[in-house]
Amino acid sequence: MEKLAYISLLLLWMTAFAFGQGLPIAVPEKVGVSAERLERIRPVMQGYVDKGNLPGLLTAVARRGKIVHFETIGMRDVENRKPIETDTIFRIHSMSKPITSVAVMMLYEDGYFRLDTPVSDFIPEFKNMKVYNEDQTEISEAKNEVTIKHLLTHTAGLTYGWGSGPVDKRYREANMFKRGATLADMAKKLSTIPLVHEPGERWTYGLSTDVLGYLVEVVSGMPFEEFLQTRLFKPIGMVDTAFSVPLEKLDRFAALYQLHKEGGMKGDKDKEKKTDTRKEKEKGIKANKDPKTRLERVEKDPPLENDEIRFFPGGGGGLVSTAPDYIRFCQMLLNGGELEGVRILKKETVELMRYPHHDNWFGLGFSIVTDKEQTTDKESSDTPESTGSYSWGGAAGTLFWIDPEKELIGLLMTQISDVSSSHDQFKVLTYQALLE
Repeated sequence: MEKLAYISLLLLWMTAFAFGQGLPIAVPEKVGVSAERLERIRPVMQGYVDKGNLPGLLTAVARRGKIVHFETIGMRDVENRKPIETDTIFRIHSMSKPITSVAVMMLYEDGYFRLDTPVSDFIPEFKNMKVYNEDQTEISEAKNEVTIKHLLTHTAGLTYGWGSGPVDKRYREANMFKRGATLADMAKKLSTIPLVHEPGERWTYGLSTDVLGYLVEVVSGMPFEEFLQTRLFKPIGMVDTAFSVPLEKLDRFAALYQLHKEGGMKGDKDKEKKTDTRKEKEKGIKANKDPKTRLERVEKDPPLENDEIRFFPGGGGGLVSTAPDYIRFCQMLLNGGELEGVRILKKETVELMRYPHHDNWFGLGFSIVTDKEQTTDKESSDTPESTGSYSWGGAAGTLFWIDPEKELIGLLMTQISDVSSSHDQFKVLTYQALLE
């Protein structure tokens, strides 16, 4: 047992060295986690890769400010046999939203506005917004102004335009994220489209957080990305989080995949025949010989321009990041707004963000676990997270959660545009490893 513990600790130290700018490590038992039970995570996650449901993934668990689990499985680039590594760069999509929400609350602390301040005080185009009736057949003047809190809680009446109604058609026609577009362009176009409901009436997922990114730009007087880099990313050591991937980091950038029903890994059959599966298994990579493999590469990234790939600087989904970076962001929040002596937010502000402001489940940028015994939401009642935990995910399969009661952070990074049950299993296995 002592030898096993030594080997486990050695592997953890090696991983931590590779983890770079992440958090310090701890022997799991020192922070109330079973190392033996943590070992159950890998074979379960490996199963998703072996079955062709995921190209590769990374899982990380931190407790009391220390990393106790960090593993990489599978590949960031299947066709070129490049494995997921500790510094792999992922599209985090909607996991950009909590970051943008923190930026907004930094300006809130600076005294620029209150949560009930109308957005039109800073973005005049949002004055006198129009609104559709319930069946989207009539348009009238909105009774209430869109406030900053409405944007933070996704109750402003903005949407994504994914449906088939008149407002969805107008969103698509506006082409808000076309190449060369700015946050100002996006906000102006949005202001000409009627809201799908009265501000504050209900929760509707949409471009609210992207408007918040423009709000940060207007209030701070600097480009949104510059604000994030100077006020948040650099101060807490998030060295790879940005709206772009420069040429020198491009090899670390994971490819994006989706599931298809035709079977076979397109463009990869010849390479598979040449693969040394024994060596791959030693690295935690397994060549997928299953004829039911359903992975297909998605080529949707903008072209390389001026030695970098640039994404639209939308606060709702434009960022890329790494596991070491994002877990530092999570730890800052778990610490009550501070990391390694750098204070980003006051503890009271973080508490305000993770308070359930809408329908007893959504805070200011996060999903909140509330009283599980009284909730009517089966998914919420079945979650292993403690009451008061908060989380969010991204469209390419990324996920994080923060459990203040257990002093716990969980992070899963992958790149597939289909929801996977791997999230739920990772959570359950993490909580089963807790000793106290």
